[in-house]
Amino acid sequence: MAICRLKVVLFFWVCLILPSSLANSIRYCDKKGHYDVKVKGVEMNPDPVVSGEKAEFKISASTGKSITGGKVSINVYFLGIFVHSEKIDLCKESSCPIAPGDFVLSHFQTLPGITPAGSYSLKMSIADDDNHLLTCIRFNFKIARGARAFVSEI
Repeated sequence: MAICRLKVVLFFWVCLILPSSLANSIRYCDKKGHYDVKVKGVEMNPDPVVSGEKAEFKISASTGKSITGGKVSINVYFLGIFVHSEKIDLCKESSCPIAPGDFVLSHFQTLPGITPAGSYSLKMSIADDDNHLLTCIRFNFKIARGARAFVSEI
């Protein structure tokens, strides 16, 4: 009986917890690349992101050198189709200069209420002031339809 309960608990863990943790797993754009910035993880709040509501993306990373400035480039894809691009001043996402060691990039975004629900992928690259590529990652995330979208349809 105890083994049966353990199997049920493991089954629910695999079905519920594991997919959500894999959804935010990062991949470097160039698997053989030697990036100056190492990304440790991506955290989204809420997760999944909700259309029409403010979302926060936190990128945990580390570097071995001081970074005085640069640009963050973001490209978003829906079902493999390019849908959005933006370039952001690195110093607006984190305090500059960024000292060697751990740091966090925080980005807030409010998606339009008409944003389709579904699976998205994001490619983010960071370049310094001299346009030297510091890192490039990809990760998948989901967008859920917000309650406001339903209200506007009534």
